[in-house]
Amino acid sequence: MNAERKGLVSGALLSIVIILIAAACAHQAVKPSWSYASFKEIDFDTFPGMDFQGRDVPLSGDDLKGRIVWNLWSGDNGGFWDYLATHAFGTGDLLKVVISPRNQRFETYGLFNQPGYMRPAQPDEYGLLIDVPREAKYDFDSKIDLLTYGRSSGIMGLRLFPNPNFDAKAKANWDANRYQNDPKYYTDKNLVRPYVVGMACSFCHVGADPTNPPADPDEPEYANLNDYVGQHYFKVSEVFAHDLPKNNFVWQLLNSNRPGTLDTGFIATDYLNNPGTMNGIFNLTGRMNVAVPEHVIGGALDLKGVTDPQLTPRVLKEGADSVGLPAALSRVYLNIGEYWEEWTRHFNPLIGIKKQSPIRVADAQRLSPHWNWSESHAPALATYFIDVAKPLKLANAPGHEKYLKADEKTLNRGKRVFAQNCARCHSSKQPPAGVNPQTPEGRAWFEQEVMKPDFLDNNFLGAEIRVPVTEVKTNAARSVASNAMRDHIWDNFSSETYKTLPKTGAIQVWDPFTGKTRPWEVPGGGRGYYRPPSLVSVWCCAPFFHNNALGKHVAKVDVDSRMEAFNDAIEKLLWAEKRDGAGSISRTTVESSLQIPQSYAPWLKSLAGPDGFIHIGPIPQGTPINLIANTNLELGGLGKTSKQIALLVNSLKALKQVNDEGLTDDAATQRLLTLVPDFYALNSCPDFIEDEGHYFGTVLTDADKRALIEFMKTF
Repeated sequence: MNAERKGLVSGALLSIVIILIAAACAHQAVKPSWSYASFKEIDFDTFPGMDFQGRDVPLSGDDLKGRIVWNLWSGDNGGFWDYLATHAFGTGDLLKVVISPRNQRFETYGLFNQPGYMRPAQPDEYGLLIDVPREAKYDFDSKIDLLTYGRSSGIMGLRLFPNPNFDAKAKANWDANRYQNDPKYYTDKNLVRPYVVGMACSFCHVGADPTNPPADPDEPEYANLNDYVGQHYFKVSEVFAHDLPKNNFVWQLLNSNRPGTLDTGFIATDYLNNPGTMNGIFNLTGRMNVAVPEHVIGGALDLKGVTDPQLTPRVLKEGADSVGLPAALSRVYLNIGEYWEEWTRHFNPLIGIKKQSPIRVADAQRLSPHWNWSESHAPALATYFIDVAKPLKLANAPGHEKYLKADEKTLNRGKRVFAQNCARCHSSKQPPAGVNPQTPEGRAWFEQEVMKPDFLDNNFLGAEIRVPVTEVKTNAARSVASNAMRDHIWDNFSSETYKTLPKTGAIQVWDPFTGKTRPWEVPGGGRGYYRPPSLVSVWCCAPFFHNNALGKHVAKVDVDSRMEAFNDAIEKLLWAEKRDGAGSISRTTVESSLQIPQSYAPWLKSLAGPDGFIHIGPIPQGTPINLIANTNLELGGLGKTSKQIALLVNSLKALKQVNDEGLTDDAATQRLLTLVPDFYALNSCPDFIEDEGHYFGTVLTDADKRALIEFMKTF
């Protein structure tokens, strides 16, 4: 590509940015296009033996409703994922995942297949190989309403529906071979697929049962699966960008989501790359015992059962979902695409730029039958977790004997260490009112409590407090997520208590270019805090931290592999010198560029390369991903004159120069180094080291650390 053409590419980028800035933010609620409302309940357990190691455990009526809505219900989000497949720059095509070879899904994607299914001998009428039941006993689709739940895809948590837009014209244009092999064809935003893929919540939470793991993770039985343990193996870059080359910056960005993590603000962007764990759900009764009252006003009061004040656990890593457990469960469905026609009108998906506005609960209740079904079933889902989601103990796992060897003296020492150093944040059994957990009196109470034989019984092993990031010192990105702030997308799902939290002050961030630290003021408006995570079943949930950055990932489901991951993570937690430090910064692995399919900008078709993509770059190999990914593009409209707009324009001009001059990788690196101050000025969180913080246990003696580890294995 010659310099003139490269200049046109960068100029085109400026044009695209201006168009996006000018896009009006819609506030008039719309009706969903998917109008089906005759939903039907399921009166039998579609997953016999799951969560119970194959045992037949009777479920109450609400338990069954909760199990179904968690595992089969996708609302109308199939329409959203179909929309994303044609509006996400070549990413997000879940149908590609569904037709992938069954025997490669765990290794490739980290996903779990639906038991009892197999790859068919012949493709279907559209030329696609979609799993089918291998025996009649596994075929529950014939007994349920497919318009409500779709049909099985062969992958746990993904459901298939006919695409209502697949008309005669779309059928005539459909080519299964090109769909699987031709990027110009399958990235065409006008392509209509024969199916839409709905996503149930369990897609990100169902996993191999650590106490009864499958011999072959691609062919589990229901006895080998658990839908509340959390998804520790899910590979975001493969699931959502499997067909992108590694030199596409979007692939690099998604690849920075470690296995088992997902940036839930990636689509409704908060200008932060802040992947968080797809965590387990345990001991909700214990958690609700320490739920706290929060002040609630505005649209949140339209949520069913929500009052002011509202007794609530603080959900999400940053404690932003703070209007009650059923309300938090209801919001999850919106976040994965329910009532998507309205949801996506309150922000520019993936890109942002225009200012967010709140999705209003009252609008969803008035216009979306799928929202109403989800909201009405949220209490049953909460009941299901309360009744079913119990700890998965190492003592019940095969081969546990080699790991649980500590004598009573060592365990008692570990208990005392936990009481003195950990229980304030990691116990739902807290001192009575008036006793400060951080005083000698509070620590004495914990020590007495932790020695009781029932201390771990129904203990959430987490506390409903907010810990300032200035105290915990872990990577700050997740703590400054902004989507639940006032007037942002999840405004109706966060409390006034959250929105008015005091600012935490400044933290020290490390500059990867100078090798020095510098202060960064943590923004307010609710941001700057973390909710302590639960330590229930911590032995099977490594790596650690909210982003899975502490410890190595072990890509196997057996007990030995989980313990290998646990031992590595716990050593790095308690011996900070064993951490990677600056080596944990996510960097681009190859020279990359932003690559836009030509169908997204047909008026710029002549600028596309032979691969059918418009390339914007290069971004040098080794660039910290979050230097670019955390760039705050929310400009507030064309009429706004600000330093932020000037900085953005200057950055784009400099990128244009890199293109115009055809700089080599090294020269481009040097030129882009001059942009670092501008990128820092635009950065929503310039805290790039990902395995830092939580140094509380590092001051213990080695003997105390070893004893604490032995006690934690029993959680």
